[in-house]
Amino acid sequence: MKKQERRCLDCGKPLQGRTDQKYCSEYCRSSYHYNLSKDKKESLYHKIDKQLKKNRRLLMAYNKAGKATLRKSVLDDAGFNPKFFTHYWKNQKGQVYLFCYEYGFLSLEENGKEKYLLVTWQEYMQKKHL
Repeated sequence: MKKQERRCLDCGKPLQGRTDQKYCSEYCRSSYHYNLSKDKKESLYHKIDKQLKKNRRLLMAYNKAGKATLRKSVLDDAGFNPKFFTHYWKNQKGQVYLFCYEYGFLSLEENGKEKYLLVTWQEYMQKKHL
């Protein structure tokens, strides 16, 4: 009875060496696992995390000075989704700022155009518990 030849799980080349070896190289091992993960359906957690990170990245990019006003369409066209945020802060006027980590935004309307007021988290926004 002939022993079956072991082959690389990724490229199919014959394996030599250790009996528990599955791949012929580090490249094939990496390629095999990349292709497995690529075929898996993205979990809800990963979708939310991805959108939060995208929102943070966009808010950071358009708010270099710590406070800025921007047309809503500019952020929306770049893939921003205001439904995804990490926390909120309500000022004394009752306006609610939504935050993606340390970058926040407030929806406004100026001269009939929808805009976002972009801010960064400040120490005074932190409530002190007595």
